[in-house]
This record gives sequence, structure tokens and C-alpha cells, in this order.
Amino acid sequence: MIRSMTGFGSSTVEFERKKITVEIRSVNSKFLDLNLRLPSVYKEKEMDLRSELSKVIERGKAEVFFSIESPESNRRTGINRDLARAYHEELSSLSTEFNLDTSNLLSLILSMPDVMNSENIELQDGEWDAAHKAFRKALEEFNNFRKIEGAALEKDMEIRIDGILSGIIELEKYEPLRIENIKKRIQGSLEEFIQFANIDRNRFEQELIFYIEKLDVSEEKVRLRSHCDYYILTMASDPSAGKKLNFISQEIGREINTIGAKANDANMQKIVVNIKDDLEKIKEQSLNIL
Repeated sequence: MIRSMTGFGSSTVEFERKKITVEIRSVNSKFLDLNLRLPSVYKEKEMDLRSELSKVIERGKAEVFFSIESPESNRRTGINRDLARAYHEELSSLSTEFNLDTSNLLSLILSMPDVMNSENIELQDGEWDAAHKAFRKALEEFNNFRKIEGAALEKDMEIRIDGILSGIIELEKYEPLRIENIKKRIQGSLEEFIQFANIDRNRFEQELIFYIEKLDVSEEKVRLRSHCDYYILTMASDPSAGKKLNFISQEIGREINTIGAKANDANMQKIVVNIKDDLEKIKEQSLNIL
């Protein structure tokens, strides 16, 4: 069963007086793109988390959020004095150069990035085990979400493939009449401009057969059915088949385009248009598959 690249999972655990929450979400992307937002106290675990995530997520643009809620007594607030001093020098210089008011300079400096630090004092014993438990639970929910979305995608794809296969059957209803109309149209053109009695009938039949063979779509229909069957088989057997399914849909498109070019019949062209509509929806959905 296929899986979607879109996913979401979250989990929360309590550790002593702290509430640790993990959220994982992803959207479509050709490659794996991980963005981790971790509290500073968990930064040392980033590489291990990336390794775990890459094995499960595989492909997609994913964001992972860790947040910690704890009483103020468990937190400290500090000022990065060196950075504040550097901001003060630069802002004072600009204020003098442009003759600006400096009365709010301190509040401006304190609002600058990384001047104020609020962080956990240290990683307590057992805290990472609790945080990692929440992470694993969020990752499990995330993966289940992808499976559910993938099942919905697979059902929709099967409907679209059935539409294409039904279109092939519809095309076959018009093929005998199409060939007969082609013969009559060619004979009518010859009788209009040339004395048909003076034509070498054997040569005419040979040229007519050659021309009709060029318009025959039997091979294209066989290949199209084969590609459709392979598409269904791939969805059922490979949960991470997004790229492969995209390639198969391209092959399906080539056969449909060839049939459309050879059809030479208004009724068949209408069916081809409907088949192409199903194919476009398949291509769009293929981009959502892992």
C-alpha cells in the first residue's frame, strides 16, 4: 500500500513539572528536507533525531518541533552582555549619524535577536528518555497518518486507472466503423478527381492496407493496458513508489497521445480527451505519493 508525503503527528509527555510536546508535519518535496526546531537543551540530540527521521520519512519537506513548558522556577533568564554591547555601539553610531532619539535605545537592544536568553538550566536525568518517548509516539502517529492518506490516494488512483481502461473498451466500439469510413473517404476522393476505373486496384488495395495499418492502435492499446496493470501492481506492492508511479504515468501518457494522434475519428477523440483527464489527475496525485 502506498503512503502519502503529507503527514502529521504529535505527542505530549509529562516529566516531573515539565510538559514536553513533539509535533511532526510534512508536505510534498522531491527530496528529503528536514527542519528541526529544538530547545537549546536538546541540541546535542539533533544528529540522532535526523538519523531516525530520515529512515521513516524518506522523502518530503518535514518540520519537527520540540517544545517545553515548565514553571518559571525551573528556568533562568540572562542577558548576552557582549552581544548587547555590540548592538549598543552600532545603534549609537547610527543614532549620532542620523541625529536620532536614543531614549528607547535600551528597549530596542533587549528586543534584538539572542540578547535575552531563557533556557532550561540543564538536561535532567531521565528527561531525554521522556522527550524521546514523545518523539517516537509522534513519529508513529505521523506514519499512520501517511498510511491513511495513502490508502485514500490509492483508491482514487484505482478509480482513475479503471476510467482509462474503460475508455479503451469504448474506443474499440468505434474502430470497425472508423476503418470503413476511411476506405469510403479515400475512394470518394479518388472518384471525384480521378477515374477510379483507370486505377490499378491491386496497388490501391496495397496502399490502402498500408495506410490503415499506420492508423491501427492495437499495439498502443496492449501497451496501455500493460502500463495500467503495472501501475496498480506497483501501488499494491511498494509503499514508497511515488517516483516509479510518476514514470509509469508518463508511459501511459505516451500511449494515449499516440492513440489520439492516430484516431482520426471525432468520437474516438472525445474518448481520448476523457482518458487524458483521468491521466492528469493521476499525475497530480502521483506527486503526493512517497
